[in-house]
Amino acid sequence: MVAEVIINRGAKKLNRTFDYNIPKEIEELILVGSKVLVPFGNGGKLTEGFVVGIKEKSEFEVKDIAKLEENLTDKQIALAKWMAKRYFCNVSDCIKLMLTPGTRNKNKEKRIQDKKINTVFLKKSIEEIELEIQNEKIKSDKQKRILNFIKDNEGATIPEIEMFTDCSRAIVNTLIKNGYLEIVEKKIERNPLLGRDCEKSYKLQLTEEQKEAFKSVEKVINEEKYKQFLLYGVTGSGKTEVYLQLIEKVLKIGKNAIVLVPEISLTPQMLDRFISRFGKDEIAILHSKLSIGERHDEWERIREKKAKIVIGARSAIFAPIENIGIIIIDEEHDNSYKSETNPRYNAKEIAKILAKENNAPLVLGSATPDIVTFYNSQNLIDESEEKKINRAKIQLLELTKRANNSSLPKVEIIDLKQELANGNRSMLSVELYNSIEENLKQKRQTILFLNRRGYSTFIMCRNCGYTVKCPNCNISMTYHSYERRLKCHYCGHEEKIVNICPECHSDKIRYFGTGTQKLEQEIHKQFPNASTIRMDIDTVTKKNSHEEILNKFRNDNIDILIGTQMVVKGHHFPNVTLVGVIAADSSLNIDDYRANERTFQILTQVAGRAGRENLPGKVVIQTYNPDNFSIICAQKQNYNMFYETEIELRKQLKYPPFCDIILIGFNSYNEIEIKNISNKMYQYLVQRLNNEQFKIFRPMPCPIDKIQNRYRWRIIIKGKMTEEVNGILNACLKEIYQENIKDTRISIDVNPNNMS
Repeated sequence: MVAEVIINRGAKKLNRTFDYNIPKEIEELILVGSKVLVPFGNGGKLTEGFVVGIKEKSEFEVKDIAKLEENLTDKQIALAKWMAKRYFCNVSDCIKLMLTPGTRNKNKEKRIQDKKINTVFLKKSIEEIELEIQNEKIKSDKQKRILNFIKDNEGATIPEIEMFTDCSRAIVNTLIKNGYLEIVEKKIERNPLLGRDCEKSYKLQLTEEQKEAFKSVEKVINEEKYKQFLLYGVTGSGKTEVYLQLIEKVLKIGKNAIVLVPEISLTPQMLDRFISRFGKDEIAILHSKLSIGERHDEWERIREKKAKIVIGARSAIFAPIENIGIIIIDEEHDNSYKSETNPRYNAKEIAKILAKENNAPLVLGSATPDIVTFYNSQNLIDESEEKKINRAKIQLLELTKRANNSSLPKVEIIDLKQELANGNRSMLSVELYNSIEENLKQKRQTILFLNRRGYSTFIMCRNCGYTVKCPNCNISMTYHSYERRLKCHYCGHEEKIVNICPECHSDKIRYFGTGTQKLEQEIHKQFPNASTIRMDIDTVTKKNSHEEILNKFRNDNIDILIGTQMVVKGHHFPNVTLVGVIAADSSLNIDDYRANERTFQILTQVAGRAGRENLPGKVVIQTYNPDNFSIICAQKQNYNMFYETEIELRKQLKYPPFCDIILIGFNSYNEIEIKNISNKMYQYLVQRLNNEQFKIFRPMPCPIDKIQNRYRWRIIIKGKMTEEVNGILNACLKEIYQENIKDTRISIDVNPNNMS
């Protein structure tokens, strides 16, 4: 028998199969989906590959497969092939997402192994040992002490034996040598939930709106059908309780569940709700903050059917869970569900495929749904018949009230232009300053949100206009005051601070823009007696630091939490009654058609952190654009008003959902080559795509035209992505890669998160 093997390499030319003979001794073990080691290339060096087909013979002279490593299922291989075509990448790139974490390293010594400990068991029967003690064949008191301890504590470790018997390891070794004891290796699970204990909780009484939502999804679960739902509920409306009761329903009928949440929403608070309801043993968690060993063991627990609920970030959708009864995607609008690196997959699309395969409902939840998702939940008007027709692809379920009857916070918009005109150059408006002061007096907590880390966003010479830029990326360096360093947030390059301009040698170097470090310093200056804590990417680098900061804020009743968007999602702090948004405009000024949508979403989410219990909440939004409709709609917490305005704009400008944006990115160390390749690609596309249905923009440098010393160009296409268009783009890519390309890399992304 011969296996068709895809080699695990990133080169586009290797995105095809190679034939290998299956040795007789592993013939019955090799399946479609097996991970194998094969000799590849002239040196015969062993290379990782994946079996994607099996046939009786090959037309070529073939080498033998050297080793079988791991098996995937036929469905996983079929999904990988679909993904490779859909996301314009190699099949091997997609298969890697489905492998057990810690087994992908080519260096075998560094691969994650099962964690094991030595445990001690009796080798002879208790009766036999007792007889030998009576016959004084065993005379040593210490040996008797150890044997009596092991009788009652089989499986103890040697350190435990030493501690409880006050005997040395040498005596244990003597008993092993004499055949009384034996060492047995025991696997230890690296379970990230082991130390987490929560009081058992029970399902809550649902509100009428929650009941309606629950019943709609329950009906589909009972019928074992696939259907998409959008659970659209205001912040604090009890979406999580609906999820918990739906999962309970699924577990009762012997099925399993997947719950996806954005990485920054995987909070201890959120996990505790699931653990208290279902217990630790039922749950596996998967996210990037776990050690590779913990991820490896969680994956194995899922494969061995020990966990029935998988909770995780984007990549958890590939967990080896079977018999899926429901898939839930919380905060479905969050852009972290789409990968920005190869393969550029969308977890919502993968979830849809898995839900269909398993005849299970897919529930998308959000207080600020993605515009495209909400559009697909609407029954559109057929203009020819002047009536509504049922064309909604997703069933809409609404929760319009907060579950505990707490009212939505009062939101005030502050015009920073007016603050400047009144002579206030502080980062805090008079209103926000007074509100913080009042909150401190009342012993209430405050969250201050600024979506920019660091101290100053750029440094400029006021004499000649020189700005300090990263030598590897064409982007300004950010000043971090605590380390007194300049850092590039794209490649990680660091430099000492600049005091003298390298261009004109002037000392008129000034710091512009503000980040979370500068805000923290300002708060210390204006409120010296207030306790503060900061949460951004610079303060959560260590394992569990995210959890430690949030616990400290809650348990120590810290006065003010300062942070980036990490602080706005999924947290429930009963004593937080004030939220201040320092600069609402930062997301408005991005080079992206979704700038208004992202601004509305983030402001609504951050406002949702205030007044979640019986205490009234207040939100102060500082902006230079007080008349912007996304800010006004966020003030009113009115998603429908925002949606109606935004969807009309999208329709007029032909943006999603009325078309797709296809971004073809090029990057290279060679500036001449990147220009030539991008222009060739443009010519191919103009010849092959219908110019009436597609608008193809000429190749141009990206807004950030160099990162990590690689030049960056792009082509933007507007039009509807279809199977036919996907085929044309894949064919163009294949044709281009057959040219003499030395360095240029090409990527294709449909409706990308980042347009730059």
